[in-house]
Amino acid sequence: MTASPGTDRPTAPGGLPDVARLRRRTTGVLIASQMLGGLGVPISIALAPVLATEVSGTEAMAGLASTAAVIGTALVSLPLAALMTARGRRPGLVLAYLIGATGAGLVVLAAAIKSFPLLMLGMAAFGAASSANLQARFAAADLAAPDRRARSIALVVWASTIGAVLGPNLSAPASRSFAGTSIPETAGPFVWAAAVFLLTGTLIGILLRPDPLLTARALAAPGEQTREGRSLRAGFAAVKASPRDRLALVTVAVSHTTMVSIMVMTPMDLGHHGAGLELVGLVISGHIAGMFAFSPLMGWLADRLGRLSVIGLAAGLLSVAALLAGTAGPHHGQSAAGLFLLGLGWSAGMVSGSALLTDSVPQPARAAVQGLSDLTMNTAAGVGGAAAGLVMAQASYGWLNAIGACLLLPMAALALFTARRHPASAKGDVSS
Repeated sequence: MTASPGTDRPTAPGGLPDVARLRRRTTGVLIASQMLGGLGVPISIALAPVLATEVSGTEAMAGLASTAAVIGTALVSLPLAALMTARGRRPGLVLAYLIGATGAGLVVLAAAIKSFPLLMLGMAAFGAASSANLQARFAAADLAAPDRRARSIALVVWASTIGAVLGPNLSAPASRSFAGTSIPETAGPFVWAAAVFLLTGTLIGILLRPDPLLTARALAAPGEQTREGRSLRAGFAAVKASPRDRLALVTVAVSHTTMVSIMVMTPMDLGHHGAGLELVGLVISGHIAGMFAFSPLMGWLADRLGRLSVIGLAAGLLSVAALLAGTAGPHHGQSAAGLFLLGLGWSAGMVSGSALLTDSVPQPARAAVQGLSDLTMNTAAGVGGAAAGLVMAQASYGWLNAIGACLLLPMAALALFTARRHPASAKGDVSS
C-alpha cells in the first residue's frame, strides 16, 4: 500500500484508495483509543461527589461535580462538531482530550487550594473527554459500508467496556498512590486521568491517519463535496427536513435520558431496601455489562433487521426494565434484572439511533448533525438526572421508573410513524 501524492491516504495498486484496509486501521485505532480514553472518565468520576463534598464542606454540593461534567460534555459538542466539520476527526478528538486533561489538572488544583468554583470549572472541562469518547463512535462509521455501519459503531461502543468496568475499581489504588503527598488522595485519580487523556490524544494524533472523515469526503461523489453543505446551519436544516433524522435524535436522547435518570437513583433505592455496597456494586456492574458488552449484537441486529426494528427493541427493553426496577422493592434479584435490561435497552437505542442518523444525513453535514445529537443527548440526560432526585424526594423510585417509561412513548410512536411512511427503512434498507 502506498500514499497518494499530496495526501496521507493509503492507496491500492492503480492509485485507488484501499478502503478495506483503511476501515480496519481506523477501527483498530478507535478501539484502542476507547479502551484507553474510556478508562480516564470512570476512574475519576466515581470520586467526584466525594471530592466536591470535601472542597465545598457540605454534602449538598456533592452532585454538582458530576452535573458539571455532564454540562461540559454537552457544551463542547457543537464546537467540537464545527472543528471536525472543518478539519476532520483527528484534530477534534485530540483537542477534546487535551481539554479533558486540562480540566483534570484544574480539578487537582482546586482540591489543593479548596476552591469550589475552580472545581466546577475543572469538571466542566473534564467533560470534554466524554464528548471525545462519544464522537469516536461516529468516526468508526465514516468509512464503514452502509450495511455494516451499525456494527462498526457497536465495536467502538463495546471497547468502552474495558474502562467502564476497570475504572471504578482503579479509583482506590489511584487515590492511595498519592498518599503522603501534597495532592489530596481524593484528587489522585484525576492526575491519572490527565495522563490517560494526554496519552489517548497522542495516540489519535499519531495513528488516526488518514483522517476518516476527510477520506470519506474525498471518496464521495463530486456533488456532495460543497463547503456550504458542511456548516452547522446545513446540519440543522438536514434534521429539520428528514423525519428519520428526527427519529434518530429522539431515540438517542430518550434512550440516554431514561437510562441515566433511573440508573443514578438505583443505588439509593437499593440502600432503602437494605442492600449493602457490595450488592449495589454488583447490580451496577450488571447494568454496565448490559450497556457495553452486548453492543456488537445490537449492531448486527441493526444491520440485519433494520434500524427501526432495533429502535422498537430498545423501547421494549427499556419499558420492561422500568417495570421490573420500579416494582422490585426489596427483591434485589428483580432490581438487578431490571438494571441489566436498562443497559441492554440503552445499547440498542444508542447503536441503532447513531447508525440511523449517519444513514439519513448527507455526507457533508454528518459531523455537524452528530454534534447536535450529542448536545441534545447530554443536555436531556443532565436535566433528567437532576430531575430524578426531585422525583425521588417528592414521590418514589417507582414513580421515577413510571415517568421514564412514559418518555419512551413519543419515541415508539415516532418509530411506528416512520416505519409506515418509510417501510424500506424498517426492513434494513440504508442509504450510502
